[in-house]
Amino acid sequence: MSQEQPETDEEEEAGDETQETEEEQQPTEAEETEAEEEQTEEQTAEGEEEAEEEAEEEPETERETGFDDETDLLLPVDDYLSSGVHIGTQQKTGHMERFIHRVREDGLYVIDIAQTDDRIRTAANFLSGYEPSSVLVTSSRRYGQHPAETFAEATGARVRSGRFIPGTLTNPDYDGYIEPDVLVVTDPIGDAQAVKEAVTVGIPVIAMCDTNNATNNVDLVVPTNNKGRKALAVVYGLLAEEILDKRGVETDYTLEDFEPEV
Repeated sequence: MSQEQPETDEEEEAGDETQETEEEQQPTEAEETEAEEEQTEEQTAEGEEEAEEEAEEEPETERETGFDDETDLLLPVDDYLSSGVHIGTQQKTGHMERFIHRVREDGLYVIDIAQTDDRIRTAANFLSGYEPSSVLVTSSRRYGQHPAETFAEATGARVRSGRFIPGTLTNPDYDGYIEPDVLVVTDPIGDAQAVKEAVTVGIPVIAMCDTNNATNNVDLVVPTNNKGRKALAVVYGLLAEEILDKRGVETDYTLEDFEPEV
């Protein structure tokens, strides 16, 4: 299915990508990928819990966010803030600097909610033009798996949660091989294998990106806290609602349905 690509956030480096099916099937690469994912989860688990606690105990003020209750957003400002969507990490990349509103005294970067809201709308508009089953959503992150699965259930997309098996998009001999037209990932770091294969086969990538993410191979960035349980539920929930609305489909799903149990 031919679709107009979204505006690229970062120009991809020129050069031909060579499909290396044999390497993808080697146990060494799979083990390395799994080890990296486990290490990433261990390093961020504590930060996720702290971020959620801070979002609930110390909500941002109007002065700090730059918004008031009359701002035209998909969700009231207070609801965005209570979910922790705006809470980034203590690291930032040059790619994500334009999405950062400010840095707090504790070193955490604060994401611009207005841009998050705008990018959710842009992503929904783009995805609504695809056949539902041609959209693939992935999440290796624990807190992103339930929201991704619920998003797929609500919109008719395909989903691969947990570890992404090498060759899923590039090896026709693999039983789980699929050919989606667009990829949505929860985190370009945790879902690096899926992004790599999407680039190889030439399909656009939409990614939930935190302040510490590089976006070299991402076509459309949705700036958000991509580690928090409530934040991911809100972003995936709003994205699903917007897609269904543009399709003219009514839904009984609520944002609470996207939130995983603790």
